[in-house]
Amino acid sequence: MDKFELQARTMQFHVNVIKLCGHFPKNAAGFETAKQLIRAAGSVGANYRAACRGKSKADFIYKIEVVLEEADESLYWLQATKAAELVQNEKLDPLINEANELVSIFNATDISAKRNRNK
Repeated sequence: MDKFELQARTMQFHVNVIKLCGHFPKNAAGFETAKQLIRAAGSVGANYRAACRGKSKADFIYKIEVVLEEADESLYWLQATKAAELVQNEKLDPLINEANELVSIFNATDISAKRNRNK
């Protein structure tokens, strides 16, 4: 997968999270969870785009670590949403799977970038 495909994938993840949050209950728990989830998911894509424009290897690594943190935070909020039964599982499970995959992708990217930093 090249960087443009991954940029599109992270954008689609954010869009899918936004659509999911439209199904959250209209109460304090729904609003707060949706807000946190939308911010974290949006941060994955936005920070990955920034990482692709990194000025140095160190800058790229720093930004990829931010992306990894945000992907993991998105996963947390999706899992909390499922545990609290805020929306139906069939809407959540594909996004939880995608968040898991994004965490894996960015973790591997971080490891590879650190390994290749001094080459």
